[in-house]
Order: sequence, then structure tokens, then C-alpha cells
Amino acid sequence: MDGSAGNLLQIYNHQVGLKFQLYNSLFTALPFHRVEKTGILLSLFLLHCEEGYNKRQSPEDIINTFIQQYTPYRTEQEQTDLLFRFVQYAERQVVLFDALEDAAFRDIHDMNGPGTLKNLQSQVPSSKTRQILENKLKEFSVRLVLTAHPTQFYPSEVLGIINDLSKAIIHDSTAQVNSYLLQLGKTPFFKKEKPTPYDEAVSLIWYLENVFYQSAGQILTSLKNQFPSDIYGKHAIIRMGFWPGGDRDGNPFVKTETTLKVADALRGAIIRSYYADVRKLKRRLTFKGVANVLATLEQKLFNNLFVPGHKADLSKDEIMNMLEQMRQTLQETHNGLFVNLVENLQRKVELFGLHFASLDIRQDSSVHAQAMEAIAEKSSLLPKNYKDLSESQKIAALLKVTSPADPAILEDELMQDTLESMAAIKNIQQTNGEEGCHRYIISHSTSALDVLEVYGLFLLSGWKPDELTVDIVPLFETINDLQHAGEVMKNLYENPAYRQHLSRRRNVQTIMLGFSDGTKDGGYLMANYSIYKTKETLSAISRQYDVDVIFFDGRGGPPARGGGKTHQFYASMGSNIANKEIQLTIQGQTISSNFGTVDSAQFNIEQLLNAGITNALHKTDTTLTQAEEQLLQDLAFESYEAYNQLKNRPDFLDYLNYASPLRYYAETNIGSRPAKRKAGKLNLNDLRAVPYVGSWSQLKQNLPGYYGVGMALDKMDKSGRWADVEQLYKNSIFFRTLLGNCEMAMSKCFFPLTAFLSDHPKYGKVWNMIFDEFECTKKHVLRLTGSAKLMDDKPVEQLSIQMRQRIELPLLTIQQFALTKIRKMEEQSAETPNKKNYENLVIRCSFGIINAERNSA
Repeated sequence: MDGSAGNLLQIYNHQVGLKFQLYNSLFTALPFHRVEKTGILLSLFLLHCEEGYNKRQSPEDIINTFIQQYTPYRTEQEQTDLLFRFVQYAERQVVLFDALEDAAFRDIHDMNGPGTLKNLQSQVPSSKTRQILENKLKEFSVRLVLTAHPTQFYPSEVLGIINDLSKAIIHDSTAQVNSYLLQLGKTPFFKKEKPTPYDEAVSLIWYLENVFYQSAGQILTSLKNQFPSDIYGKHAIIRMGFWPGGDRDGNPFVKTETTLKVADALRGAIIRSYYADVRKLKRRLTFKGVANVLATLEQKLFNNLFVPGHKADLSKDEIMNMLEQMRQTLQETHNGLFVNLVENLQRKVELFGLHFASLDIRQDSSVHAQAMEAIAEKSSLLPKNYKDLSESQKIAALLKVTSPADPAILEDELMQDTLESMAAIKNIQQTNGEEGCHRYIISHSTSALDVLEVYGLFLLSGWKPDELTVDIVPLFETINDLQHAGEVMKNLYENPAYRQHLSRRRNVQTIMLGFSDGTKDGGYLMANYSIYKTKETLSAISRQYDVDVIFFDGRGGPPARGGGKTHQFYASMGSNIANKEIQLTIQGQTISSNFGTVDSAQFNIEQLLNAGITNALHKTDTTLTQAEEQLLQDLAFESYEAYNQLKNRPDFLDYLNYASPLRYYAETNIGSRPAKRKAGKLNLNDLRAVPYVGSWSQLKQNLPGYYGVGMALDKMDKSGRWADVEQLYKNSIFFRTLLGNCEMAMSKCFFPLTAFLSDHPKYGKVWNMIFDEFECTKKHVLRLTGSAKLMDDKPVEQLSIQMRQRIELPLLTIQQFALTKIRKMEEQSAETPNKKNYENLVIRCSFGIINAERNSA
């Protein structure tokens, strides 16, 4: 460990570790029943768990012996009451730990170090390099798309407490910390009802107002100060996107009314932010020729925000014109006094407009196909036999559409909503600007027809071809879809009507690639390789047809869903992959963990900006050689074979359902969307990636983050290719990042928790297959890294994981104990009143476990 890493560890231990012990003592004052005794018993229980797992005891044995040795409780009700108190106590310890890490962020991260904008400035010493940077800044941007995928287990009230608690900790205000912990004790963590899509939108708008508005503004100001001639006002280098209220894929609760209501809330939130800034400006800009313009702007914002029934009569251009008038007057008449304040607001308005974040619409391709068939059946706008036509015949019929369809002719509400949502985009663009809603994403895109059916539906919803200000974005997810994506896009680029549409959209095509379903379908290594290779293929085809392709990555929090060290992936993209923009989803838990404070948001946005720009600055090419790509392909296919052998076992999903809290995901009330795409028997295709990956996480096996990697590496070793693997690891940032994220996934595993299943008559074989592959992967990864432990090169993150695992160990033990009790009751067909108590224990434990992991689901 070098000196800097050791220093950071010292800071972390002081700012987080020591303060956790100090503030944790305040929990004895929390308003829980018999709370002081609970705190003491929980500390004993943690030690008892650690000793028990060292002796290979099961969670049931550990809890039974603990209760017998340390408590007087002998009735089942008394015992479950104690376990519920443990859960209450532990989940609030997690909140305290989150707040401590948030408060220490600036101290344990170098805000001017590698990957930051300050660091970027040091990389442009020559005028030649500066010209390259200037050209890159003219076209490059990062788009962060906030989604409500259900990986966030904190209610909005608790998120607010974490925010306030962090600020109190920064100022070492013990009295405030104590009062917030008291508030925390009385604030419920469990949601009795599922949130609506609008509720989810409101929760994320809080982050837009309180975090992204501030952090993005600071970044733009910093860029302007560092590179005054390079940042051009009309180009937004940071963009925000938004899915709640627009994402219909598998969510029957998102309606056109929801979409319009969310768009209105986004507009209201950004006007509210501008209004607050203008009120602050009034205290400084008291000069002649400026104050009156500012007062006019303030009144305009006030009317659009607070006057009931006031017609939306404000535009982005109008705000910018007034600000520019003030800026010029300050420069020309008042010696530029406070001009920087006006310029800061100008940059925010240029970035956020009147939309704050672009609302994306998403729906599954199968819904569009059904809508077309229904329209053909109920009208003369399409051939009656549309359903039976070939793909080329369907496309020809779609392109002949000249009249809109009345949604009322469709009996199915979903079909009606499909047409109405497309028409609603016009209304949103009129009030929020074109940026307010200009993308339509098609899940499960498998053919050119899937894209052209959406184009046809836009025509049927009242849009004219030459007025269609919407980008149509295909989403490729499964391994098979990724492999055929190039052919699909080639067919689209060669379609005259679609090509005309692209020319009206500046010859830019956005393509979304889904990491989560790719990993679920093909395993960790194959999914990542397939997406990398697909990007290469699509970049080449798009260049061939003179189209600028932009990749939009559907990433989750953990490595198994495309997360982990995300910025390193973008830094590792070679010259064969288009790099005009970085676009990615920021989902659920990742929003609060990576972008939950202004400091963390600024740091992580800067890391993404730096990753995308750095490739253009340096001659060093990260593109894989032909031999390296062949080796990576061989590794991916070996991994794919290994994963398929496990995935295709008839008892594979049954094991996950048996051993994990999978079946209780829908009852956690953390998201508006169902856990499965379709009702009926559990199958891997319909099971969403969030509960799939999240269940493996709560099982502490994290299978999607490494399974197959060990067997693939082992195969290369036995075939005499280990030296090539070592060379690939040395040369390829992409491969190193893959394995580094793999280490993160494995670091969060804890197999002693479920070791009692190793000799289970039905599921023992599956458990042992997973454990053996974990050990195999760990052995080969450590051999490659030359380390003694996983994540040895990231000591602070390693310590954070270890400390979080100690907090969550009692919760994991209680959850597995409750699952064991439920299974026994079901096997004996014994429906008792206590079963519901144990089911509630399982669900309640999920909150603390997932929150303790932060990027686990």
C-alpha cells in the first residue's frame, strides 16, 4: 500500500469508522421499546453470528442458541419481537453509516485528482492538445438519465434525514445529529402502499433540484473558468434525462395523464430553481438598467409558478435574452460587477431550459405490434390482413399512412395509451421545449420492423413526417439481439423513409444497449463482451452510412447490471467505438450512493466527462488488437457455456426462489412496476433484472457478477494461454475494469450464510456449483492481480464493504432464519398466524440489506 492510500485509510477510519462508533452510542436514546437492551443484545448477536458462521452453523442454529444463551424470551412472539427490534436498530445504523460516508466524501476523494476537471487542465500543456480539446468540447456531452427502477429502499423522508444528518456531521454538531437520529427513530422505513409513477417522479425531482442543479452549475462554471474560449453556450455538455412517468415497459400504471403531469412537475421544478436564483441576484444587482430587467424576469417566473390558471407564457429564449441584456449592461456600464453571477445562471438556463430533464417515453415492441394489428382490424388505415403480412409488406403499408387514427376506436386501454402518449409529446414540446420530450425507446428491439412500427404509430397519432421532432431509439438487450443489431440498423439506414427522418434529426441515431438483461441472459463476461463488440459493429456501420451514432447504456448499480466503476469502462473504449456522447441510466440506489450529494455528484459527473474527453486527447489507443479481441471472445464464449450449463438446469430458478427472498420482492413496495413482466409461472425471460440480481445479492452469492469467469480463465490456463491472459490484463483497461468490477461483486459475497444448503437433497448440487465457481474465479483473479485479497488495490472501498457487511450480518441471519421457518411451515402444510410475522421479517430485512450494500441491486 502506498503512502497516499494509507493516508486515505487513516482519514476514512477517523471520519467514518471512529465517528460511527461515537454516534452509534446515541442510538440508545432512540424511541424504541426497550431500546437500550436492544442495542446491547444486537452487539452480542453480531459477535455470536460471526462465531457461529466460523463453526459452520446455520442461521437457524445461530439464532436459537443466541436466544437460549442471552435472553429470557421463550415464547415465539417474544423472540420475533426481539428480531424485529434488531431489524429496526440495524437499518438505522445503515442510515447513520450512509450519512457518515456522504459527509466524508470530499475528504476521502481527491476533488482535484485523476479524472477531475482540474486534472484535465493539466493534460493540455501544448497548444496542439488544446485545439483537440476545444474541438471535443464543441460536440461532446454526458447525459445522465434518472430512472425509478426499484433498487431504492429508502422512503423520501429518510433520504431527507440522511441529507440533513450528513450536514450536521460535517459541522460536528452532536446536538443536531442526536435530534436527527431521534427523528429517524420515529420515521417509518416500510411503505404500506406501492408508490405511484408520479410519486417516483417527485422523489427524483428532489435530486434534480437539490443536487444536479447545483453540481452541474458548478461544473459548467469550472469549465468556463478553465477553458473560457472552449465552452460554447449553445452546446450543453451535461444533459439530464428522466424516465419516471414516461417508462411504460411492463408498468401498467404509467398513463398519458401521468406523462403530462410529470412533464408539468419538471417544468415547475426548474422554474422554481430559477426563481430562487433570481431572488438571490436581486440582493446584488441593484444597479440602474439591470434591476428593472431582473424585476421583470422575477415577475414572469412568479406568474408561471404561483398564479393559478396562468397560461404558460415563458420560453427559454426569453429568459436567456433578459439575462444577456443584464450581462451586457453590467459589462458596459458597471465595470462587470457581479457579471459572473448572471453568467452562472445563464449556463444553468442553457443546460436545463424549461424542461429540467428530458422525459423519455419507453414501451415494449410487442405492444406496438399489437397496436398495429388492432388499428388494422378497427380501421381502413392499414390492410385488414396486416397481421399476416411479411415484414417488408408491413413496412410498405406503414409508410403509406397519411391520416391519424382515433384512439377511441381501440378497445384496449394499453393500445389507446400508446397512440395518446405519442400525441402528448407535442404538448410537452410546446410548453417545455423540444428537449422536454424528444425520444421514444423501444424495448426488445429485434428487427427494423420494430422501429418502423413506432415510426408508423407516430404518423397514426397525428404527426407529419417532416414535423416529427422525436428520436426513435431501439433497445437491444439479449445476447442474440445484440449479435443481430448490426443487421437491424443496416436495414434501417437503407430504408428511404427512415433515412429521411434521420436527416431531419441531424443524421444522429441513438441506440440503447441493455446491460442488465444481457447479463441475465448470457452471464457477466459474455454480456460485457457482446456489448463492446456490438458497439464496434454499430460504429462501423453507422460511419459507413454517414450517421453519427450515440450509445445509450442501460446500466444498474452493481457490476452484474453494468455498474461498478462505470467511468473506467468509458475510458477504455477504443477508437473503433463512437464517442460523441456518454449516455447512461442512473438507477435507484445508484442515484443516492453516487449522486446523492452535491460533492459526490460533481465528482462522478467529472469522472464521466474526463473519461469521454481523455480518449480524444491522447495518442494512446485502447483499441484491442486482433489477437486480444480473439482471446477476449474465447473467454466470453467459455464463460457463456459455463453460465448456460447452470442457467438451463431445471432447478436453477427454483433454487433462487427457495433460498432467497425473490418471491417477496413485489411486497417491498419500493417501486410502482411489477417484479415480472407477465403474470404466471416464474421464468427467466419474464423475471426482471432488478429482482433477479437483487435476490442473488441478498443471498450473498452475487452470481451474476462473476459466474463463468473462473471457468473461462481456468480453460485458458489449461490450454497453455495463461501468458496471453496476463498480457491482456496488462494492456487492456477494458479487461482490467471487467475483472476489477468482478472483484467488487465477489467481495460482497458471504457463502457461510447459506452453507447449510450445501448438502440439501434437491439444491445442494446448485449451491456447490456456485460456490466452486466463486472459489475458482477468486483464485484466478487474485493470480492475475498479484494480490492476497480481493480489492487490495482499493483499500478504502474494501474497508467500506467490510464495515457495511458487519452492520448487515444480523439482518442477513434473521432473513435466512425467517425463510427457513416459512419453508418448514409450507413443507408441513402448516398455515399458522406466525407465518405472516416471518414473511414480514423477510421483507423488512431486505430494506437494511440492500441499503447496506448501496450498489447491490
